[in-house]
Amino acid sequence: MQIGSVTTPFGRRPMTLALVKRQLATTEIKPGKSADKWKIFRDVAEAREVLGLQDRSLAVLDALLTFYPDKELRQDAQLVVFPSNAQLTLRAHGIAGATLRRHLALLVEAGLIVRKDSANGKRYARKDSAGGIESAFGFDVSPLLLRAEELAVMAQQVAADRATFRRAKESLTICRRDVRKLITAAIEEGASGDWVTIEQVYITLMSRIPRAPTLSDVASILDEMSLLQEEIINTLEMQQNNENTSINDARGERHIQNSKPESNHELEPSPRNGQGATAVDDSRPPREPLRNFPLGMVLRACPEIAMYGPGGSIGSWREMMGAAVVVRSMLGISPSAYQEACEVMGPENAAAAVACILERTGHINSPGGYLRDLTRKAERGEFSLGPVLMALRRAHGQGERAVG
Repeated sequence: MQIGSVTTPFGRRPMTLALVKRQLATTEIKPGKSADKWKIFRDVAEAREVLGLQDRSLAVLDALLTFYPDKELRQDAQLVVFPSNAQLTLRAHGIAGATLRRHLALLVEAGLIVRKDSANGKRYARKDSAGGIESAFGFDVSPLLLRAEELAVMAQQVAADRATFRRAKESLTICRRDVRKLITAAIEEGASGDWVTIEQVYITLMSRIPRAPTLSDVASILDEMSLLQEEIINTLEMQQNNENTSINDARGERHIQNSKPESNHELEPSPRNGQGATAVDDSRPPREPLRNFPLGMVLRACPEIAMYGPGGSIGSWREMMGAAVVVRSMLGISPSAYQEACEVMGPENAAAAVACILERTGHINSPGGYLRDLTRKAERGEFSLGPVLMALRRAHGQGERAVG
């Protein structure tokens, strides 16, 4: 096997330390190691973008591997193939000479093959008296065997990323469809709410989708589109609750007006305590709890709270709530104010509200009073975290500190 020595390229092709490193690395192949050459080729094809290769590069690599006679690359075999450019062109489906040389260079640069040039740059094999190959000059494919496991992991990661990207695009498509139709229905049916502003936010989000989005692009816009969807649903739910309340109040009035005169004793003080009792309207529906937003969304909108988590990071809602208690004390928010927020908003939303206050602390004179005000609004059904988180996300997306 022709490994273990460092050779320099023929002609004007330069020698680099990276090439020296790659040639020396071939001596590290474990004794007896073997791998299916076509399995390695499929892994390279899967990871071609990561490796900086093009489709024509794969065609050239495929042609090179056809000149290796066995199906498996083996550590104890002769791993140098020596086809001429004319033979390579034929097996690479008629690729042009200049294109062939360019893609051979890409394969060398990617660390998949190593040039082993002869004194005159020709590719050939010298045989011994028994007919076996004594030395060969051409392209050494031993880096493929050396990196077989690495290339397999790389291919698996590329496939996983592709699946994640596909799911994210599907989720974004469904989410933006839902948002568009909800906005249209709300406007056409005259639902109360600032639908002009909401629609403008939607249009702005849609304009930010690039023609060739990456996974990070899709994930970022999906987060904000989900926040917008949550805000729309909250707005529609609050309107529905108000309509139900109005209907119940009207029914209560009709019930009182239609009651018989002899039934007036029902409004008299209760005999159980001998004192006057205040009439309570039990027909009013209970206040709907605030929706919880995903922890990842909250942390992306409010990254500063992470440093107050264990080890300077937050990985669960339990850790988030623990960090909120620390921040609450640091900002001077009283325990009673935070407890009331937890009871009204729920502990997760209360912790998220504290995180939002921390992001805007330079613009809030009294964090405790501000939290109490948010709690009162939430109790009246007039507050949602969605717009706050969206504003903070947009501010961070512009590279500025969130100012609310």
